[in-house]
Amino acid sequence: MAIVQMKRLTLLAPEGDTENLLHRLQRLGCVQLSEPSPEEEQEILSLREDDTAALRAQLHQLRSAQEILSRYPRRGGGLLSPRPAVTEEAFLDRGTLPSDLQTAQEVMERNAELHALYARRSRLQAQRAALLPWQGLDIPLDVAQTETVDVVTGTVPGPVDPDALAGALADAVPETALWELSRSAEQHCLLLLSCKAVTPAALELLRAYGFSTAQMPADEGTVAQALDKTEESLAQTESRIREEDEALRRLSERMEALRLAEDKLASDLSRQENLRRMMTDGTVSCLRGWIPAAKTGALDALLCRTDCAWEYADPSEDEIPDVPVQLKGNVFTRSMNCITEQYSLPAYNGVDPNPVMAPFFILFFGMMMADMAYGLLMIVGSLLVLKKKRPADPSFMEMIFWCGISTVVFGALTGGFLGDFIPQLCRLADPASTFALPALFTPLGDTMTIMIGSLALGAVQIFTGMAVSVVKKIRDGQFADALWDEITWWVILTGLVLMILGIGTVSGVPAVLVLGGVMLVYGSTRNAKGFGKVGALISAVYNGATGFFSDILSYVRLMALMLSGSVIAQVFNTLGATFGSIPVFIVIALVGNALNLALNLLGCYVHDMRLQFLEFFGRFYRDGGKAYLPLHLQAKHVEIIKEDH
Repeated sequence: MAIVQMKRLTLLAPEGDTENLLHRLQRLGCVQLSEPSPEEEQEILSLREDDTAALRAQLHQLRSAQEILSRYPRRGGGLLSPRPAVTEEAFLDRGTLPSDLQTAQEVMERNAELHALYARRSRLQAQRAALLPWQGLDIPLDVAQTETVDVVTGTVPGPVDPDALAGALADAVPETALWELSRSAEQHCLLLLSCKAVTPAALELLRAYGFSTAQMPADEGTVAQALDKTEESLAQTESRIREEDEALRRLSERMEALRLAEDKLASDLSRQENLRRMMTDGTVSCLRGWIPAAKTGALDALLCRTDCAWEYADPSEDEIPDVPVQLKGNVFTRSMNCITEQYSLPAYNGVDPNPVMAPFFILFFGMMMADMAYGLLMIVGSLLVLKKKRPADPSFMEMIFWCGISTVVFGALTGGFLGDFIPQLCRLADPASTFALPALFTPLGDTMTIMIGSLALGAVQIFTGMAVSVVKKIRDGQFADALWDEITWWVILTGLVLMILGIGTVSGVPAVLVLGGVMLVYGSTRNAKGFGKVGALISAVYNGATGFFSDILSYVRLMALMLSGSVIAQVFNTLGATFGSIPVFIVIALVGNALNLALNLLGCYVHDMRLQFLEFFGRFYRDGGKAYLPLHLQAKHVEIIKEDH
């Protein structure tokens, strides 16, 4: 139940050595610099040159370039592909950074050009679509009239009969001629030639039929010639698009280099941001921060080679809320980091819950899943990810691994392997088969036993949480609180058990229970006055009794999840068996069990976390810790191979 002990670090160094010192501290990776006060920050900003804006702009450019190139699939980079490994020396080398930034700039420029070409293609396609209905027009586009004749193009709705319209126009305005150039379901494209004197009258008649003039492009030559030019421009644009697209595809081969450059710049940005946390008077720089006590030796060895002075100190009471928290764990308990961090890190003077939570979380998860096949899949899947992918934070996959082992164990105890897949398969192969996997108990046949076991496990975890609270309070010198808040209820519950068993009675009076009652009366009213003592006593009895029972009843979900998972698996197996075909049974059963596995993984994970966060943590946990985030060589896309330095 240990939280890593931290030391407050104060370090003085010449201003000229500040950059070099931060480089060394970043490679060491164990010092977290403290934020200066607002007054100190103003002083720092006035004395130090701020490079963070330029670094952020370069980082944004690199990330934008990667987002563009991610559209192009590349060889490799599968689901289980690990991050590329680079040496620390290679990671610190900035020789290729200008080239990488130039590549990112080229990607951005080509992408901008590509979008401009897409826009031009859209305009040309719209222009071609607008010209196609008029391709029968052999009059040059720049001829809108002659000395005596107006040339008018327009459209009428599809239901209008152009021949009837032409006849009506000829009768009403003989000095005109109307031709149909093309037709579609929506409209008819028409050409009107009329003497200038009668054009207004002709248009007035045509508008009664829904005629609207069409604006032709101001171009030389006929529509056919304009279409040829448009097609030629469109072909050139398509060619340019292919060229730019191919150029971006080739640049996508440099994706790994861009990702490495992003990690390098992110580390540089982190160092520059930490540089702003160092106080200075222009001659001497002062660094304040935190370091794990176990790492002070490594820092001493580093600082002995520099011209600086430093000291360590334990955090004071006032500094406790600001001390960063790092959880100390082994290969088993560190798998719970992903659970604890989703709730909140413990306070520095609190308790690391992982060692006491891990056995319960893993046990409960396996009990709810309770299937050997599901557990084996969890074990194999987590090991593949850990070995092949090598995630930066392995705690989640390690949690899946341990929960998989627990699931296999409970699956063996309940005889579950994809539900009742094997017995169903044997009955399909031989209707007289009575084969069944051995089981100590089954979810459907021993529901009451499983429910009682779930409640018993809940009681064990709740009492464990109370024990942790007692130990913590005694450690902090609060024995009275431990006595009246937790130990009193232990005495009461022990008295109830002894009374039920008929043990520990004096003249028929349950002595231990009476002692517990007296302790409860005194403990709950010791800080109250007057009538408030009555209210405090009633509140203590009500909250204590209902709290215990409601919390313990919450653990019935262990039985419910085990039962639901087993029933769903059996339903899919039975559904597959109704067809009487072994291949069909296998397909339906496997698909159904895959869905059941996905559902159970989510359900068991959520309900297990709920039991820990509400029923268990509520007994002893003090949250509010701040994560330990030291200055280090941070990398999201690559794995840095540490070297001695």
